[in-house]
Amino acid sequence: MKRGVRGVTTGAKAHAQFTQADVRAAVAGLRGSVSFQAPLSEYTSFKIGGPADVVVEPADIEDVCLVVQQARRRKIPLFVLGGTNLLVRDGGIRGIVMSLVRLRGIKEEPGSVLYAEGGVGMPTLIGYAIRHSLAGLEWAAGIPGTVAGCVVMNAGTKLGEMKDSVKAVRMVNMKGQLVEVEATQVRFEYRRALLPRGVVVGVWIQLKQGVRSEIERVVKDYLHYRRDTQPLALPSAGCVFKNPPNDSAGRLIEAVGLKGARVGDAEVSMKHANFMVNRGQARAADVTALIGKVRSAIRRLAGVRLDLELKIVGEA
Repeated sequence: MKRGVRGVTTGAKAHAQFTQADVRAAVAGLRGSVSFQAPLSEYTSFKIGGPADVVVEPADIEDVCLVVQQARRRKIPLFVLGGTNLLVRDGGIRGIVMSLVRLRGIKEEPGSVLYAEGGVGMPTLIGYAIRHSLAGLEWAAGIPGTVAGCVVMNAGTKLGEMKDSVKAVRMVNMKGQLVEVEATQVRFEYRRALLPRGVVVGVWIQLKQGVRSEIERVVKDYLHYRRDTQPLALPSAGCVFKNPPNDSAGRLIEAVGLKGARVGDAEVSMKHANFMVNRGQARAADVTALIGKVRSAIRRLAGVRLDLELKIVGEA
């Protein structure tokens, strides 16, 4: 999340009328980076995606508030990248795309609590927890998404999920104001969290004191397991489908003989059938066609409807 992506709108309707001048005004004054007509393939783990009108990397939370306020004022759509379980269509995304990559502060608070800004990568957070002998994030070993994305997607593995660790969430609401939401106020479901509309800019994680060598052993073992069972050497977006009740999407796909199935350079992984990989020059249209092929076969041959875990956004 691999999980997690947060898409928000600032009040603009789809295909609302706004100009490049409006977009430029909405990102004026940022201290972070601003890139116009930026290819989103550079921002996704799939290495697929058309251009955004503009990609912004706010310097800090104050910058995030400014973007949200200015986008709202001008009715410019805003989409926030937060994780890796994402496919951006070949036409890209209109409006403003925000990456939180510069929000990467971590601090330890009393009671074995870590506060991490939204752009912190999960591997970085796990490394920090290990160095401070804090246990409770071992389940997330190998998840490359951001902390914010993992909260939004309620990222998880067979060992646990994000809701097990979250104490509270810091957000910028759609008025551009900072708010804090306790975990008890959030409804966590399978691979999603029902949060208020806005941008997750920080998360408090409740951990517990542990033995560093034991935490390292568990993390190392689970990383080895993921390397042995998942196609980590090729661009992908993690699991494509949610597991149906009491079954595995990967098992179903393998059972109907679709491991290795291809459309263009998009391929059902030979290593894990619930992954689709980019063999080099795959387009979003290839991936969506392959998804359709898999879903149709599973519905026809197994009588099961597969729901997407992958988030598909943007214009065709």
